[in-house]
Amino acid sequence: MAFSNEQLERYSRHIILKEVGAKGQKKLLNGKVLIIGAGGLGAPAAMYLAAAGVGTIGIVDADEVELSNLQRQIIHATEDLGKAKVQSARETMERMNPDVTVNPYRVFVDSHNILKLIEDYDFIIDGTDNFPAKFLINDACVMAKKPFSHAGIIRFKGQLMTYVPGQGPCYRCVFKNPPPKDVVPTCKQAGVIGAMGGVIGSLQAMEAIKYILGVGDLLTGYLLTYDALKMEFRKIKLPENTSGCAVCGDYPTITELIDYEQAECEGI
Repeated sequence: MAFSNEQLERYSRHIILKEVGAKGQKKLLNGKVLIIGAGGLGAPAAMYLAAAGVGTIGIVDADEVELSNLQRQIIHATEDLGKAKVQSARETMERMNPDVTVNPYRVFVDSHNILKLIEDYDFIIDGTDNFPAKFLINDACVMAKKPFSHAGIIRFKGQLMTYVPGQGPCYRCVFKNPPPKDVVPTCKQAGVIGAMGGVIGSLQAMEAIKYILGVGDLLTGYLLTYDALKMEFRKIKLPENTSGCAVCGDYPTITELIDYEQAECEGI
């Protein structure tokens, strides 16, 4: 594959990096990333992946753009109100970079469709806002042997970790099971500062890019937390022994995907 003059200029800041170069940029253009959730996390992740030239980006979301989304979901604009989020996201990404193929999936993710959704992608980004979806994404990625980035944000805090098959604990190794319903406040109740999505969602995009390029250290085996009020990052080492995990352990007890009851909550 030869770069056009326009591509050489568009990706010039990548190509001069020794960790990327022309070979790495070609890897990005051949890369496939699926983002589940076109909200506060998925929006910046999608925009940076499109700008970077990741060749195929899938985006999954069943909702429409609402006015309350615009404080943080920067891929959407006021004129997009009422539009399907996946369509709004696709239009923004295609305007940003015509090299990118965007596959929109206007569906709720559940145990019946998630394996089909993730099967053609190299890396999965979890931009969802509720525990049932996060456990479903984790379990599906473990079963399908797909690497993924988990993240969550609330108020002025955020966290993320990366799972790569055979290289560290999965989300369920750390958090075991979803909390009981109504124990954790919903997004509407707790609130979130808009820029938090930009910080954490951009880090998720960076994890996907590093995975595709095969460079640097991923957040496998670590949970990275961020407290914006204290301007403090903490990198917490996670347990190394995953043998007893119910889904990725040596003798898994969860062998089928589970649709847990979801709390009502608008997208992150």
